[in-house]
Amino acid sequence: MHVVPLDHFVSQVYLKNFYSPSLAGLMYAIRKNDLNSFTPNAQSICRIEDGNTNSYLREDREVEEFLKCIEPKYNPTLKQIGEGHIDNDCIYTVAGFVSYVLVCSPAGIRIFSPPLKSSLEECARILDKQGVISKPPPGLGGKNLTELLDDGKVVIKVDPKYSQALGIGNIMELITTFGNFRWEVLLNPFDDSAFFTSDFPIAFEMGSHSSIRNKIIPLSPNLAIRICPDPFRDKAQKDLSFSNFEYSRRKLNRKEVHLINKLIVRCAESVVFYRDNHDWVSRFVSKNSKFRIETQIEKVPRNSGTLSVATQNVMKLRT
Repeated sequence: MHVVPLDHFVSQVYLKNFYSPSLAGLMYAIRKNDLNSFTPNAQSICRIEDGNTNSYLREDREVEEFLKCIEPKYNPTLKQIGEGHIDNDCIYTVAGFVSYVLVCSPAGIRIFSPPLKSSLEECARILDKQGVISKPPPGLGGKNLTELLDDGKVVIKVDPKYSQALGIGNIMELITTFGNFRWEVLLNPFDDSAFFTSDFPIAFEMGSHSSIRNKIIPLSPNLAIRICPDPFRDKAQKDLSFSNFEYSRRKLNRKEVHLINKLIVRCAESVVFYRDNHDWVSRFVSKNSKFRIETQIEKVPRNSGTLSVATQNVMKLRT
């Protein structure tokens, strides 16, 4: 009998840190689309049958081997960061967790597929212009491929598994990138306003430039990190010694905690998780539930083609 694995795109060891003391091994949760609440355990959520099996890869369970170096170290890393002792293992573990969520979660795959789709469309237009692509059948009105793409009669679709495979193939590059940025360790001293988390526990925040997005990751109800990209870093440099890493620690005020929790809810894909069931929580989630991260593509003419520039923004959903 073939047993299909249930792969967690948000690790159970991470989610267990948000268990409620008032529930026996459970946490509180609210769905964004209907605001229904429930109390799951870490095993029953954020999972997909065969989610980490990818036939585009030479080893179709490759990312599972990668996780064996991340998940066992998560809680010791959390303790070290809380105590202010961040070494290379801590950086690798957190950067690895963030990278895994970005490339294997449904939200991450959805968010980072549009740039690939845009690139394929541009390649199709170039090949069509060069006469490499055969003329479409007469039933499509005698138009060429470029015209059909413009009319929306031909649509290029990206297999989510292919997008995932590209992400898994670049996961070490993501780790070296995140690990050589500046981090802020954010301490939340307010037990009555603990950090939320979600099925996409990475909040996108406007950075120091219009094209830069900081990433805020709640590591536990009282601890988060903000990863601040450096646009001038040489991305071709594979530096697992994290020689450019620097960090600061800061205790947040109540307004800052409120703003981060708002971002966490807005960036959640479908479900928000939290430790404490305060009266204000359901109203707070409801107020911020109609948002999610969307990728916007700007096409800039360049030489004989088009340069596609992708940015991720937290946007209100169209009703």
